[in-house]
Amino acid sequence: MTENEEMNTVAFMITLFCRKKHKSQRGRLCPDCAFLLEYVRLRREKCPWGKDKPFCSCCPIHCYRSDMREKIVEVMRFSGPRMLIYHPIMAIRHMAATIKQKRKTEKRRSRV
Repeated sequence: MTENEEMNTVAFMITLFCRKKHKSQRGRLCPDCAFLLEYVRLRREKCPWGKDKPFCSCCPIHCYRSDMREKIVEVMRFSGPRMLIYHPIMAIRHMAATIKQKRKTEKRRSRV
C-alpha cells in the first residue's frame, strides 16, 4: 500500500467515524477529528521508517501519544467493518495489506 493510499484510507476512516459518531456533515470533520487527521499526517511525515513504514499496529516504534493512539484505535475499530459497506474496494485492499504486513512482521520476529 502506497503512502497516499494509506493516508486516503485513514482519512476515509476518520471521516466515516466523524459522520456516524459526531453527526458531522458529509465532507466535513468536527474539530476533534480534524485534529486527529492532521496529527496522523504529521506522524506519518515524521516516521523514521520512511517509505518502508509498516502499519502502526505492526510497528516496533510507537510514535503516537497514548491518548491519540487510543483515539485512532477507536476510529479504526468502528470504521473498519463499516468500510465494507461504504467503500468495499478500499476495505479489501486495506485488509490484504494488513495481512501482508502482519506476515512480514512475524517473519522478521522469527528470524531474531
